[in-house]
Amino acid sequence: MRHLDPDRLVLLALAEDTAEPDETAHLTGCGQCRDELDALEHVARAGAESGGMRDLPPPPDRVWDAIQAGLAPVPAPVRVKARRRLSPVLAAVAAAVLAVAGTLVVQRVTAPAPEAVTARAALAPLADAPASAGGAAEVRADGEMLVDVTNLPLTTGFHEVWLIDPDDLTRMVSLGNLPDGRQAVLPVPPGTDLNRYRLVDISDEAHDGDAAHSGKSLLRGVLTS
Repeated sequence: MRHLDPDRLVLLALAEDTAEPDETAHLTGCGQCRDELDALEHVARAGAESGGMRDLPPPPDRVWDAIQAGLAPVPAPVRVKARRRLSPVLAAVAAAVLAVAGTLVVQRVTAPAPEAVTARAALAPLADAPASAGGAAEVRADGEMLVDVTNLPLTTGFHEVWLIDPDDLTRMVSLGNLPDGRQAVLPVPPGTDLNRYRLVDISDEAHDGDAAHSGKSLLRGVLTS
């Protein structure tokens, strides 16, 4: 999804311009742009309400030049209409908003891309789990598995995640437990053949010191690429 340009968000936050219909529709559906605009508006309100800023002199051109120079490597220079005609209060507020905008832009550009998913499985309930239970598992390119489940039954022990060979159910690899009974990111042991150990299993385990599978499976699903 394309995001609104940072300079447009700055102008909207400063009430220097009004949102076009397509921008309003975008802000309604894009949580990231809405959050960024909220953050910029918060800075603008806080600055405008600061009584101590009323006696500040207008910022010299070198302040604006420094702000734009700092932003230039990432976005196009941020523009504020009639910057030399801004009141001292609004000028100081605009400087603060621009600084926040620069941070938001850097976060957009430098945020790490999500890891590619190499395999996934939909987890369906078995006889020992309620019909409303379910979940999903995703194997990422970095060798970790994200497991997200819902409505697992309460247990006096813990829920454990396994990879099992569906052609020989006695062959299995434990990945670890779900700390809160809902979600975890677990490392897949290096060298694990996911074409063989492709059955994801969530079991109900007791605190009995036995590392073997309890035999009480709650959810299962097959990994597919």
